[in-house]
Amino acid sequence: QVQFMESGGALVQPGGSLRLACTASGIKFDDYAMSWYRQAPGKERVRVARINRTGGSTNYADSVKGRFTISRDNAKNTVYLQMNSLKSEDTAVYSCNALTYWGPTANALYAWGQGTLVTVSS
Repeated sequence: QVQFMESGGALVQPGGSLRLACTASGIKFDDYAMSWYRQAPGKERVRVARINRTGGSTNYADSVKGRFTISRDNAKNTVYLQMNSLKSEDTAVYSCNALTYWGPTANALYAWGQGTLVTVSS
């Protein structure tokens, strides 16, 4: 059974930083490109960053480019999201998933985990 366990969410002030982690189980982690998504209250889930199998290529949504960094540790089956210069509009539940392939139209492959809540507020 494939599972994703996200952690690291918290309440943070605007301009602050957080590092999220997502550990996968039930898959051969380094076979998959991975992605972080977020879902703000009342909105659809959107992808914010993706990373290829080796970590050598990354891609970001325009809304987070220059502020967020995705990385992975294949030895730990974990993908990370470093978030800097956080804004109120970054408030959302953040989740990770494996991707069908490395490409802009790739979709999430598996059922979603619980996610981790990031709240940016003063």
